[in-house]
Amino acid sequence: MIERFYLGAHHPDWLERTPAPLFVSHRRLSARRTLPRAVGPWALDSGGFTELSMHGAWKTSAAEYVDAVRLYAHEIGNLEWAAPQDWMCEPMMLAQTGLTVDEHQERTVANFLELRALAPQLPFVPVLQGWALADYLRCVEMYDRAGVDLRAEPLVGLGSVCRRQSTDEIREITETLAGLGLRLHGFGVKTSGLARYAEHLASADSMAWSYDARRSAPLLGHTHKNCANCLSWALAWLERVERRVDEVQLSLTLGRAS
Repeated sequence: MIERFYLGAHHPDWLERTPAPLFVSHRRLSARRTLPRAVGPWALDSGGFTELSMHGAWKTSAAEYVDAVRLYAHEIGNLEWAAPQDWMCEPMMLAQTGLTVDEHQERTVANFLELRALAPQLPFVPVLQGWALADYLRCVEMYDRAGVDLRAEPLVGLGSVCRRQSTDEIREITETLAGLGLRLHGFGVKTSGLARYAEHLASADSMAWSYDARRSAPLLGHTHKNCANCLSWALAWLERVERRVDEVQLSLTLGRAS
């Protein structure tokens, strides 16, 4: 069951403007001269999809990323966890890097091990990468062989699912992995996928509010063209999503009891 839903925020100053849980990208924070002070919990996106899309590889070293996360944890505060520098496995990403799913998985696991070795006190979480269910199960085995018990981790990210969420395939993947005892985080969750697999996630994040706002009229009294960068819209959207998650989880609970 989803215990924490992070609102994707492309404006880092929101960290000091709302206590709502936020998901903020390293790419947004690294460009700032000064950092906000968080008034609520938040998690850090490594910005991997953008970096791999642009360069076909990670240009930011593990040591550089560790230095940045250490700074964020100290200066911003309230950092609950940070994503590693993982390698997504969507077909378009494989075409960009020229590597295989296996190689992306190996690099994902290796990076997590390096980050944890460099800074064991920082809250890096492991991420499972793959495409088919068998890929994700193989990635679990890679962590096992590396001495990482994913069942003992407070959270395990589930990568490469955000563009195919309203499918039975993703439900099978989340159900199987959760059944292994993993506390999963869903990256980039769409509301269309919540009813299918929310029960198998411990947490999730989403930027879908901005997409919705861009295609809607602005809130009453707002003078901008749309509310795609508007905290008021984002918080109202988050409240609706949290209600929907509660309704889905309540219906599942009642269904099991009947």
